[in-house]
Amino acid sequence: MKKKLVVLTGAGISAESGLKTFRDTDGLWEGFNVYDVATPEAWRKNPELVQDFYNQRRKQVRLAQPNAAHIALAALEASYDVHIITQNVDDLHERAGSTKVSHLHGLITRSQSDKDPRLTYPIEGWELKMGELCELGTQLRAHVVWFGEEVPMIETAARICCSADIFVLVGSSLAVYPAAGLVDFVPVSTPMYIIDPMIPKVRNNHRLVKIEKKAVEGMRDLLTLL
Repeated sequence: MKKKLVVLTGAGISAESGLKTFRDTDGLWEGFNVYDVATPEAWRKNPELVQDFYNQRRKQVRLAQPNAAHIALAALEASYDVHIITQNVDDLHERAGSTKVSHLHGLITRSQSDKDPRLTYPIEGWELKMGELCELGTQLRAHVVWFGEEVPMIETAARICCSADIFVLVGSSLAVYPAAGLVDFVPVSTPMYIIDPMIPKVRNNHRLVKIEKKAVEGMRDLLTLL
């Protein structure tokens, strides 16, 4: 039986594919304050602005390609039972070939009902228009968890972390909760590898291996260590 390798990925892994994170620019995301485009209040105040913002982000995701770090994680499935939990809303893990991916904060290539977030739909292309409605007759929005909203996948992700034989953190500053708390569910006997230029502090560090590099280079080191 293959060992269960659980990977938590953050914005750092997609940054090397050209996708920016708002934390790179002191709270601005592509020139916008995140609270103007990534909260339920922003959506109620100016839905056209929010819709356009995510249309442009979706266009960027469609144009981006998986990098060597994404591809390396997919390749590990040959030797391990790999479960990826990602804080990212892009689909680069799937396009790289990973088969077990849990999206904590949604998936920007899908839309969701403004009334019932459990109703989600694939988006053809990059544009989601005002006036496009779900089956309940309400406006469709990006399938993205905004600040102030519940993270429906968090309990599932916590269960996955509890059963990890090996745990890897790639490209996350562990600054966003509740996702950052997932490392606390990893058993203390489980070896933990952290790949990031700035290693975040973790309480569960009994068998901690630090790889202070960006995702692509750090994944090369990880493959050697494993």
